Amino acid sequence: MHAIVIEDGQPSWQPVPELISPAAGEVVIKVAWAGVNRADLMQRAGHYPPPQGASDILGLEVSGVIVEIGEGVEHLNQGDKVCALLEGGGYAEKVKVDARQVLPLPVGFDLRQGAALMEAFATAWLNVFMLGLLSEGERVLIHAGASGVGTAAIQLCSALQHPCFVTVGSDEKLAFCRELGADAGHNRHQGSFVDAVKAWGGADLILDPVGAGYLPDNQRVLNMDGRLVLIGLMEGRKAELDMGRLLMKRQRLIGSTLRSKSPEAKGDILAELALHVWPRLENGEIKPLIDSEYAITDVEAAHQHMTQNASSGKLLLKIGAL
Repeated sequence: MHAIVIEDGQPSWQPVPELISPAAGEVVIKVAWAGVNRADLMQRAGHYPPPQGASDILGLEVSGVIVEIGEGVEHLNQGDKVCALLEGGGYAEKVKVDARQVLPLPVGFDLRQGAALMEAFATAWLNVFMLGLLSEGERVLIHAGASGVGTAAIQLCSALQHPCFVTVGSDEKLAFCRELGADAGHNRHQGSFVDAVKAWGGADLILDPVGAGYLPDNQRVLNMDGRLVLIGLMEGRKAELDMGRLLMKRQRLIGSTLRSKSPEAKGDILAELALHVWPRLENGEIKPLIDSEYAITDVEAAHQHMTQNASSGKLLLKIGAL
């Protein structure tokens, strides 16, 4: 079997040891496509090690075909076309994963589309609806709106009739997000988003992958009882928190990572996806947004594209023909 190996900071496609047979509750997937995520870049740079016991191969989501099944797995069968949420190991010809972290592809979807689903929609659903506790009529501010997670969150908010405001890095990305269902937005290169969001009506929930650089302005635009869900640190990890504003407006700051959650917790999230998101994908109400695709041997080019913040939607790596 082959996988991407990082040596001296550089990726290469090399032979690696074969996977051992799946334990009870696990499956082995022959990988067709892998999704690219910022966590991959962080791990490659040495800033985001995999959870204890997880593969040190990059890759947090794949699509492919099940080739082996461990004892006790009943909702999946050998030969099923699936997508999976991983702790690691996705940039490889095969991956072994807890079956609770695997779903059959939505009806009508191919493996390429399936690789763009898991991280984006699981992250958006978990943080906006499960942790963010979004209720009827509440308004959402989505930072990095043209990202994979951002485009998923926009579509889910639109489908469930929650107004959303996005921040993005260009007017072209803003137009793209508006077409997806965003009500309004702001180009971050034109200064602070505070006045624009306040004029829009403020935010009851903020989905933020940016971190320290946005904390003061996030607090300024949160409405009473507003929630800030932090999912990334693109602009740093330390900032000054206005505890007076936090107290008087009853604001809540929620930190969230998906990768380190247990298989049981991930299974709960995937069950929600199957119930609330998969039907909307199947009827065309929402869709995965794919920016571009690369051969697995061109992973360096894919990572550079993500580093440049040039994408609108997911970046994919093609690993096997299935």
